Amino acid sequence: MNQTKVIAIANQKGGVGKTTTAANLGAGLTQLGRRVLLVDADSQASLTVSLGVSQPDDLPVTVGNIIQNIMDDTPFDPREGIIHHSEGFDLLPSNILLSGTEVRMVNAMSRERLLSQYLDTVKRDYDYVLIDCTPSLGVLTLNALAAADSVIIPTQQHYLSAKGLELLLQTVSRVRKTINPSLQIDGILMTMVRPNTVIGREIDSIVKSTYAPRIRVFDTSIPMSVRAVEATADGSSVVVYSKSSKVAQAYAKFAREVDEIGKRQREKNRTDRLR
Repeated sequence: MNQTKVIAIANQKGGVGKTTTAANLGAGLTQLGRRVLLVDADSQASLTVSLGVSQPDDLPVTVGNIIQNIMDDTPFDPREGIIHHSEGFDLLPSNILLSGTEVRMVNAMSRERLLSQYLDTVKRDYDYVLIDCTPSLGVLTLNALAAADSVIIPTQQHYLSAKGLELLLQTVSRVRKTINPSLQIDGILMTMVRPNTVIGREIDSIVKSTYAPRIRVFDTSIPMSVRAVEATADGSSVVVYSKSSKVAQAYAKFAREVDEIGKRQREKNRTDRLR
């Protein structure tokens, strides 16, 4: 039985660190010896660009092409388009084509399962597949949630970001009921943290008091840092670009925390199969 864990990194609010989290969680898991595929499921291609692809619109094959092939029932090589990054993980890139693909997806049969149909053909080669979701709750995000085993929700220390969590949680609940009953929430990750500010402490307290009884709030929090921005400009993860920085150490710790959840879930799956 395949033990790959597919994780959607989602929040319909933009600017909360989804892409940075996807890239650095992928890099951190790779450093732990895990085989990782990153999937850019956003037509803005932020993950693709941040990992060093400066002209994503020139790429011959991206996630948009692949989903179109599935909708058109056109044969294709599932490995075509996957880019091997110098840090050891793989990337399925995106570009502006995905915007047009998303429009077509609305009227497609089994529209919520197009991405999962693709991932089922490649995920056996990986321990983790991380999907960087678009900042919306449209058909692409629904595809990511339908394909995923679990969700990680990055949220900024900001009132509007914290308030928007409820809408995403409602969407996850609907997906469980109608598309993917096994979907779990791994936890909420606090990003761009300014621990010494009053507002930062207030938001942290609100999120924990509101959600911690029913949803994990990760022990790790990610500090605000210019190093993460510099790493993006370099086409690298901050885990590699500035490994001694606080933000790199935080993401490395977060990767260990996520991998520990993965280990426990795999062990539970093995135990359940033996019963």
